[in-house]
Amino acid sequence: MDEKKKEKVKTESEEEIKETDQTEKLNKKIEDLTAKADEYKDKWMRSVAEFDNYKKRNAKLWQDAFAEGKADVLLKILPIGDNLDMAIGMGLDEKTTEGLKLLKRKFSETLAALEVEEINPEGEKFDPNFAEAIMQEEGAEGEESDTVKRVFQKGYKIKDRIIRYAKVSVVK
Repeated sequence: MDEKKKEKVKTESEEEIKETDQTEKLNKKIEDLTAKADEYKDKWMRSVAEFDNYKKRNAKLWQDAFAEGKADVLLKILPIGDNLDMAIGMGLDEKTTEGLKLLKRKFSETLAALEVEEINPEGEKFDPNFAEAIMQEEGAEGEESDTVKRVFQKGYKIKDRIIRYAKVSVVK
């Protein structure tokens, strides 16, 4: 009986060793698969973040391109407003002047609808961020130095972006 017991203990030990080996192999495999899953999850999250950044960059590019195109078109039509102002000041007959004023008002409303603001710094302190000094003039009594005396051409801006600087004369 001793031999049967020894053989039984030996078989049980061998089975325990096999089970332990299998458990260790399974645990190792689980660790490897968990590490691989974490790696894939990390790569996936990075890809999602990268794609999100790409969408934001692309939206910004489209927005900038639209604003640039809008500014280009506006630069081409602003001389129409300048010419309307000149024509109104020419002293034409009353009906013609009224018609020109109506056109000018409609032009101004269109610019306002496009969020375009007029820059007319007459009488204000000269600011090179909004105006371009094309000449200097002697000031009359009471006029301060570096003040805008006359505006030759109005400036325009959209929000904080200058489309066209005002052309002005400045008091010496």
